[in-house]
Amino acid sequence: MSRLKSTDRLADTVRVPAYNRDAAGEGIVHLGLGAFHKAHQAVYTDDALALAGGDWRIVGVSLRSAGPAAELCAQDGLYTLVEADTEGTEARVIGAISRALAHAHGDAAAVRDALVAPSTRIVTITVTEKGYGIDRSTGGVDPGHEAIAHDLARPDAPIGVAGLIVQSLAARRAAGTDPFTVLSCDNLPENGVLTRSLILDFAARTDPALGVWIAENVAFPSSMVDRITPAADDSTLALAAKLTGRDDRTPVMAERFRQWVIEDRFPSGRPAWDAAGALLVDDVAPYERMKLRMLNGAHSMLAYTGFLAGHRHVRDVMADAGLAKLVQRHLAAAAATMEPLTGVDFKAYADDLVERFRNPHLAHETYQIAMDGSEKIPQRIFAPARDALHAGADLRAFAFATAAWIRYCTGRDGDDAPYDLRDPREAEIMAAIEGRRDDAAGLADALLSLPRLVPTDLLNSALFRDQVVAILRSMLERGVSATIVAEADYQSKSRVFDR
Repeated sequence: MSRLKSTDRLADTVRVPAYNRDAAGEGIVHLGLGAFHKAHQAVYTDDALALAGGDWRIVGVSLRSAGPAAELCAQDGLYTLVEADTEGTEARVIGAISRALAHAHGDAAAVRDALVAPSTRIVTITVTEKGYGIDRSTGGVDPGHEAIAHDLARPDAPIGVAGLIVQSLAARRAAGTDPFTVLSCDNLPENGVLTRSLILDFAARTDPALGVWIAENVAFPSSMVDRITPAADDSTLALAAKLTGRDDRTPVMAERFRQWVIEDRFPSGRPAWDAAGALLVDDVAPYERMKLRMLNGAHSMLAYTGFLAGHRHVRDVMADAGLAKLVQRHLAAAAATMEPLTGVDFKAYADDLVERFRNPHLAHETYQIAMDGSEKIPQRIFAPARDALHAGADLRAFAFATAAWIRYCTGRDGDDAPYDLRDPREAEIMAAIEGRRDDAAGLADALLSLPRLVPTDLLNSALFRDQVVAILRSMLERGVSATIVAEADYQSKSRVFDR
């Protein structure tokens, strides 16, 4: 079977780029060349190019790994996207990525050239929450973060997001080139505001005058992204080959649903993402909160609980009647912390999420979702729990999710087999729980009191702590599966959708 390097003679059922790739110039540099970017922003850009044209093809940058860039280069930037819903799967070939670079593997100079090129008008980012090096307590840089520490010491040879952006903006300023717009596409609350704060702090530490220039001239719009994208495996490669008739070494699989809400602030222009289905708005924050608290919050809860209960995939979690009920409870509790949002029915959104989680064609692993928990749960679980606390609402769903995360942090499954937490604070977590793995109160106190994690008022709530400890004790003594059954019988006294 020949390698996917062109779209010639593909099956008629396979959708291919509906524009001349060679005629479309580059206008975007993307930092974080992973599956989500290939299933989301690159797809919107592919559609925008087909609908409205423009020089907006993407230079994809892998910051650490060589594989993602090498695989795309071997296929002239083409790759297969397999879209799946409850009715089946179909394939399309995406052509929006013009070239791919591996920053840490010989392409640092080419990455810098792409970032300073006058044609680059937007830099997009998907490096996950931990990749930025943000100190959540200040909004600025975390000097202990590996990339931040390196780049502050060596601003001439950056390896991280902040260092690369500041270095390239400095070069553009010196050359008299207009700055690019910085667009974060990660699951951070107010990601544009946080990214701006990070970049300004980094710049102020290296060149205060540059920091002032960035503050006055660079746009950092916020965005909300949504598309379930499991990690690819051998079955993904096999399915892509079956659907296209070509050997593709870098396909991605995603649900058919996709959503992108973007703050419309692009001084140097943007692709016609709105024509491709993105929603351009003045304020992303309410949509972002809805997604973080409902989709992402429920995802985290079901990931920790499902993994510990022996459910490998999200679809397996939803086949567990007790856990499915708890997912619905969590969605309802999260929705109750939201202010009304014009045009959005939270109950309908929750029902749609349940159906998306049940998608039988997506092998989305609970262990994948569970990684980087300490970076995710502050905005996914603790922020809505804090709002529920102040509103006098039921905290049980958030206490359950918190207990599941703490139980997961013990690093031992129900058969006492070890697993890696895959968390940037793993060493700190393990040190905190040393000697406490069987002590529910000790575990809860040790982890909830970690710095920069739980809001002070929630941490000081005896009601929240007592619920967390009681649920955690059940998980430790009776097991997670038995606790799921018992918890599914818990009935909230509030009807959270009656707003």
